[in-house]
Formats: sequence, structure tokens, C-alpha cells
Amino acid sequence: MNLLEQLLAQKLLHIRAIKLQPANPFTWASGWKSPIYCDNRKTLSYPALRNFIKLELCRVIIEKYPDVEAIAGVATGAIAQGAMVAEELHLPFVYVRSTPKDHGLENLIEGDLKPGAKVVVIEDLISTGGSSLKAVEAIRSAGCHVLGMAAIFTYGFPIAQEQFKEAKVELTALCNYDCVLDEALKTNYIDESEIKTLQAWRKAPDKWDK
Repeated sequence: MNLLEQLLAQKLLHIRAIKLQPANPFTWASGWKSPIYCDNRKTLSYPALRNFIKLELCRVIIEKYPDVEAIAGVATGAIAQGAMVAEELHLPFVYVRSTPKDHGLENLIEGDLKPGAKVVVIEDLISTGGSSLKAVEAIRSAGCHVLGMAAIFTYGFPIAQEQFKEAKVELTALCNYDCVLDEALKTNYIDESEIKTLQAWRKAPDKWDK
């Protein structure tokens, strides 16, 4: 765990953008039971944290993808942060819908994305990777090259790692599940007895039962 991951884990826990409830799990839209809930939209309400995340995402892009020509945010969670990153880097911005609009031009990609553009995708949260990689597929189908993806947080599910590898997409996340558990334990948000439960969930979230 590096200093950035540690610091961001602290901040996300502090504003309760990430909540841990091993004894009283959440239910995700997928129907999965989960001891953790992550809502990075909350970071937008905290100017200092919002700016911190924006600048760190920009740093990743400048260091890894200096020839980037456009930024794409995945709807809806990464639209705001993606737009801020594009503004900071003085680059065009688009966002990718989960499904095409059901009226008008029926766009899947909103904005003006030039064919052949080199794109970095911004995501707020990586779970299984399915919706994130659909956005990548849409951008590639538009005739553009995806250089990589930068995200705020990842659960680090094995299925996501496999899918990103298969899709040949490099993923860089500012923070991850292991860092959050480390920080939560240090600050007594959780105790040692809950760690095994939290670790077991990450290994097989679709089969987990508290």
C-alpha cells in the first residue's frame, strides 16, 4: 500500500463514501449481499477531496498516457470527475451511456469523439468490470483507441482482473479494497474478528453469505 492509496482510503472512510457493515450487509442492484458499499459521488460534495482526486487522476494520465487526445467518463458516476480531468488537461470530453438513448439521435457516446482519437477512460468504481468494459467497447466501436482506464476505487475482484486482461485494457485505480480494510482496522472502524468475513466476501462475492 503506497501513501496515496492510504491517504485516499482514509478520506473515503472519513466522509463515509465507503461504508463497511459485515454484520448488516447491503444488497447491491445485482442482488449480491455485500459488507461494503461505495458511493464515490459523495466526494463531489467535498471541494478539497474532489480536487485531490482530480489531480491524482490527471497525474496517472500524464505519467502513463502522455499522448492522450480525449477523456471519456463512464455514466453516470464518472461524468463529473471525468469532465474535471478533461478541463484540467485541456482535452475534449465525452461520456458513455450504459445504453443508447431511446429518443433523438439514440446516442451511446455523448459529445464529439473524433475517429482515431487516443482516449483514456475515467471510472469512479470497478466491481466486476462489466459496465466499465462496455464503455471501452463502445469507444473502440467508434473507431478510437483506448489507451487505458483510470478509476477512483476497485474492489479487486478476480473476475474483474480477468476481464480487463482479456479485453487488453490497462487499469490504474487510486485506491482499492485491501487499503480500505487496512485503514478501517487501524482506526477501529472494524476489528480483527471482522477481517476474515470481509476477505472471504471479496473472493466470491456472488456466493457470499454472512
